[in-house]
Amino acid sequence: MSAKVAVIYYSSTGNVHELAKAVAEGAEKAGAEVRLRRVPELAPDAAIDSNPAWRRHIEDTKDVEIATLDDLTWADAYAIGSPTRYGNIAGQLKQFLDTTGGIWQQGALADKPATGFTSAHNAHGGNESTLLALYNTFHHWGSVIVSPGYTNPVVYGAGGNPYGTSHPGGSGAVSEETLTAARYQGERLATFAARLAATAPSTAPSTAG
Repeated sequence: MSAKVAVIYYSSTGNVHELAKAVAEGAEKAGAEVRLRRVPELAPDAAIDSNPAWRRHIEDTKDVEIATLDDLTWADAYAIGSPTRYGNIAGQLKQFLDTTGGIWQQGALADKPATGFTSAHNAHGGNESTLLALYNTFHHWGSVIVSPGYTNPVVYGAGGNPYGTSHPGGSGAVSEETLTAARYQGERLATFAARLAATAPSTAPSTAG
């Protein structure tokens, strides 16, 4: 049984966007149906225009659909990404996550595999703490956290972050080694999601007499 995976992210200048695409590619490789979605930009134009790369990224990704709560209820698994903001997730992503209270109360988010990915300017600029902060939300949702751990050598090529794929943005463009790790993370998530979906109890009405 194939899984449905929602890859939802926020990216300002494009690094997390590149990671998101790689995670989606990995999930598709594992046979998953994937929705790649970005959360809305909340920053004022003055802030965006102060950084040409930020404005350029917004223009370049207009074709990426905006995430909705329907994407979360549709999915069997979640891969969620954010740049680091003072060791925490970006406000744009947090705002979207804060709208999930209704479907959380309905149990629509529980028992689904979830994983995270991120990018900070420096290798030690908050990558790990950002993922751990994101995983706090997953704990409240009742998610099954599927981190990459050290389950494949490609994790080491991306800096060896066991919590999720991360990229030090100050080093330049996302490396192929890091994209490979992100693809593996997406494939691992989709594989777990398919296994759980295959063992889930049927909700079909019984035909027994």
